[in-house]
Amino acid sequence: MSRGAVRTVRAGRRTVEVQRADKVLFPARDGDAPGHTKGDLVDYYRSVAPYLLPQVRGRPLMLERHPDGLDGPRFMQKNTPEHYPDWVTRAEMEKEGGTVRHTVCDDTATLVYLADQACLTLHRWLSRAERPHHPDRMVFDLDPSTDDFGAVRDAARLLGELLDELRLPSALMTTGSRGLHVVVPLDGRQDFDTVREFARDVADTLAAEHPDRFTTAARKKDRGDRLYLDVQRNAYAQTAVAPYTVRARPGAPVAMPVSWDQLDDPDLGPRRWTITDAVDQARTDPWGGVPRRARALGPARRRLDALRG
Repeated sequence: MSRGAVRTVRAGRRTVEVQRADKVLFPARDGDAPGHTKGDLVDYYRSVAPYLLPQVRGRPLMLERHPDGLDGPRFMQKNTPEHYPDWVTRAEMEKEGGTVRHTVCDDTATLVYLADQACLTLHRWLSRAERPHHPDRMVFDLDPSTDDFGAVRDAARLLGELLDELRLPSALMTTGSRGLHVVVPLDGRQDFDTVREFARDVADTLAAEHPDRFTTAARKKDRGDRLYLDVQRNAYAQTAVAPYTVRARPGAPVAMPVSWDQLDDPDLGPRRWTITDAVDQARTDPWGGVPRRARALGPARRRLDALRG
């Protein structure tokens, strides 16, 4: 359907109106990838929905919106506006001194509607709305202090080996920004404090083995050129960028699941895929069912304690 003032998009059982589909959200840059419009964003999210929705369904979201594109202001939206359609799922979540009514993306129509709202990036909770204090995902954010992606590869490889030793399945994802995420599926029995403590101990173990290369120091001034093993997202109401979501950077890069074998690909980088080719990568099932292999942390905790002496 051609772009115009209003474009109608069929999304599952619903039809969603897209306003100003020809509005440029990602301007073309000299020597960079071509620009992309809101219509391009809508088309991408509709196409990637079968792969993205299982990663966000039932989870409270923080929405990163850029109504005027990359060159305009950014809005980090937690509370769902009253004008959102009643078929968009909401989740009322506790916060200090009150509650927040988060948007939950349960279907393709919601995904398309959020794209129409110039929501570029979905940031998901690591727990589901029905059990908000018990995460079923643990995330390690490998955040480089420099643009040396080799350090990120090394950290991912060593972390993956350590998790294998602890008999925890793990999955790898480019962030679409600077680094990589390593995601561990959990069975949801442990609370956030337990999960964060375990993640911190894993990161401390790796940093202690390679003190000149990795750090768990939260303050940038204490890191030097070392890669930061960030586990701070493993907490109530904290979020991590969702798999297959678009990042607010030139060229519209995508946070993309990859297989561990792809870590050796010389072309791999944090912004390797964009909305022009990400769906092809998604179709390869790069995680191979890892998210369904959830584990309890009790046995892994005992193995980690034995390893640490």
